[in-house]
Amino acid sequence: MRSLWNGSISFGLVNIPVKLYAGTTSQDIKFNYLHSICRTPIKYQKTCPRCAKEVTEDEIVKGYQFQKSQYVIMEEADFEAIAPEKTRSIDILDFVQLESIDPVYFQRTYFLEPVETGVKAYHLLKQAMEEKNKIAIAKVVIRSREHLAAVRVYGSGLALETMHYANEIRSIDQLTQVSMEPEINQRELEMAMMIIDNLTTAFEPEKYHNEYQSMLAAVIEQKIAGKEIAPTEPPAAAGKVIDLMAALEASVQATKEKTAQKEDPLSGREPTQLTVRHKGRRSQGTEETG
Repeated sequence: MRSLWNGSISFGLVNIPVKLYAGTTSQDIKFNYLHSICRTPIKYQKTCPRCAKEVTEDEIVKGYQFQKSQYVIMEEADFEAIAPEKTRSIDILDFVQLESIDPVYFQRTYFLEPVETGVKAYHLLKQAMEEKNKIAIAKVVIRSREHLAAVRVYGSGLALETMHYANEIRSIDQLTQVSMEPEINQRELEMAMMIIDNLTTAFEPEKYHNEYQSMLAAVIEQKIAGKEIAPTEPPAAAGKVIDLMAALEASVQATKEKTAQKEDPLSGREPTQLTVRHKGRRSQGTEETG
């Protein structure tokens, strides 16, 4: 992997030199936009309407509009001059329990790798966080933007999760139907909890697959092979639930059967790999065997 950022973790008076790497990657199937008449890829150009010409990257600058049609130009040196030490430091502010942070605050995951001179201090911090069962709340500047972040133990190393600030989280209370709580009778609540119990299991991320992507990859393969794609009937529109209790009882029975199937080792099916080839590239998908 190629590092995205070099700097250090500031832990008290200790500085731990580290490199930052993207911790996730998209597996989406990529599409190009084509002109429907001649099947030529659409070209997106950056143009100046006043000069009536295409603008190259080296002619583009960042401008902040302070009045209508009036901008102040910001150069890269201006961003670096604000606080150069912040652009190379992950400053730990506090230590908290991971469970105290709602997932809505998390944005993106990065991995932190120590450079050779910081290996011992890196693993010291990691082990101390493991012993205390804490994660660190920090601030870091990435691509000219200061992020709130969580540094936590992940596998054999440390991960950094960029976070939203509190004022970036919208209030769910703005949704009118959410604040209207109807009366729930005890039997309905018990049935709902039974469904939860029947579906409760240990989290195993490997067992979840992108089923839509698998079906999409299969359709692409068929079209590459020149096969007709048979349209499927759309599902019936969801109507109003007339009998909530009947629906709960049916759900309890269905989830009981699902639990029984999970416990049956012969019921599992291994996914097979489906490869979509286009323009010399390959996109991997999975497809359940029949």
